[in-house]
Amino acid sequence: MSAPTRWEIAAEHSEHGYGAHFAQLVDAGADIHGEARLADLLLPRGGRVLDAGSGMGRVAAELQRRGFAVNAIEKDPRLVAQSRATYPELPVECGDLFDLDPNAGPYDLVVAVGNVLIYLAEGSERAVLGRFAEVLAEGGRVLVGFHPQQGPHGARAYPPAEFEADATAAGLVVEHRFGTYDLRPPTADYCVYVLSARARRATPGSTR
Repeated sequence: MSAPTRWEIAAEHSEHGYGAHFAQLVDAGADIHGEARLADLLLPRGGRVLDAGSGMGRVAAELQRRGFAVNAIEKDPRLVAQSRATYPELPVECGDLFDLDPNAGPYDLVVAVGNVLIYLAEGSERAVLGRFAEVLAEGGRVLVGFHPQQGPHGARAYPPAEFEADATAAGLVVEHRFGTYDLRPPTADYCVYVLSARARRATPGSTR
């Protein structure tokens, strides 16, 4: 069994308002689809998506609405329940990204936005990024977004240089870095990365 995530540790001392906050935005008809719009640009029509750390399901559900084949995974059972109640047609699994099956996929895009990476269990970042690389289809990419510093309660600081070193060690290549999901220049406040997997060496009998 994997170690508790920073999200779980933070939840022991406070009640996260994340799910309620986005539920209110959904009910109010607010524009909450910036991440999904960028993901749409990165995907082939009808492509396969894994929303890793899907929260209450808003990004995955929007991508499903746009015609993509979406699977979602979220460790917090409260958010899984909220996701299933809000988006009953969205397939969401309750599970840990550390335990992601390397034989899952292949996916054209792995989405891990909304500070997922800075809430992972301590020391698990490279392993989780490596799982993402393993489940990518040929030519697939990873979209991540997080606050590198002064993030939400209980989250770690994750300087861009450290994240990029972890991504490289996990077999990923940084294609682009932006400061927002509408592709504005990088800032100190938020990181949006598009990553791809390093070319795989063919092995005897391999079909991937």
